[in-house]
Amino acid sequence: MTYRTGGRLAGRDRRSPAGRWSQVESCGGSGAGVTAAGDGQRGMAWRIGRWQLGASIVAAGVAAAAALAGCSAADRPLTAARADTTARPTTRASATTTVRPTPTPTPFPPGNRTGPGGVPVIVAHGRRDRPLVAITFDSNMTDGMLRRLDSGGVASYDDAAVVDELIRLRVPATFFLAGKWVLRYPAETRRLAANPLFELGSHSWSHRAFATPCYGLAPIPTSAMAGDVRRSFAVLRQFTDQPVPYFRFPGGCYDTAALRAIASAGVTVIQYDVASGDAFGTSVDAIVRHTLAAVRYGSIIVMHITLANAPLTPLALPRIVAGLRARGITPVRLSDLLAADSR
Repeated sequence: MTYRTGGRLAGRDRRSPAGRWSQVESCGGSGAGVTAAGDGQRGMAWRIGRWQLGASIVAAGVAAAAALAGCSAADRPLTAARADTTARPTTRASATTTVRPTPTPTPFPPGNRTGPGGVPVIVAHGRRDRPLVAITFDSNMTDGMLRRLDSGGVASYDDAAVVDELIRLRVPATFFLAGKWVLRYPAETRRLAANPLFELGSHSWSHRAFATPCYGLAPIPTSAMAGDVRRSFAVLRQFTDQPVPYFRFPGGCYDTAALRAIASAGVTVIQYDVASGDAFGTSVDAIVRHTLAAVRYGSIIVMHITLANAPLTPLALPRIVAGLRARGITPVRLSDLLAADSR
């Protein structure tokens, strides 16, 4: 398993090992945006142990971050040109980027744990010697997204078809739900909570940035961070007696101050090592290809159930599951993946 105790790295030059990225501009009118480095600008890369993700998967992560930031379907961002032949034209480069820190192995068992200095650990994947993966789904809901729903600009941010496919295929999954999404879609939340295939964790209450810059998300004061996390779990407990103690930062953005701020909430922070590229995706083939190319034993895959932001997810999901099973890889709930680390 991999964890991080350091913060998000800002202002350091990191270049993608596989070449140039195209630029993603801010989402028009929503106050949410994603930036990636152009040629000669700052790039970002994830290192999982000694394994560095390829540029196509980094690109998929950029697209996924757009959905986390709450962009509308009409404001869909660009993916990296190398990742998908359907990528839209490159726009003007920006100097702002978000860079994840390098993870380090940890022996800690899952649940309510901290690393050195009391800072919560960040889990990016499970053990690499067992043919198990966890497919996770984010639902996010910003105030801007709520306004688009109320104005009729967006029909729905609830993709019930994804849940239908998981049930049909008998695929366990872990959902990271934003508190405002839960209250907007209580019937869907009850359906998830009632099914033993699924488990529910937190994606924050307000879906604001716990560190900046974070793809255009409005920042939350450090003093309010722990309360935001606790509030999200209080909302989840209206639907389930046993939410898992897992938290995923909005936009995946954090720093040491944020980690220390939420330490009292007693959560394990979950990232991922495989970004599916379903957020604002325009090609089912590309989503499937990104995901299956990146998956390893122990991977944590991130997908979305926010319909307007990720409409192709229910089409890609059956093919991804079939590809995993054909390779002898079994999808399990995140708690089961991490429990295997302690055996």
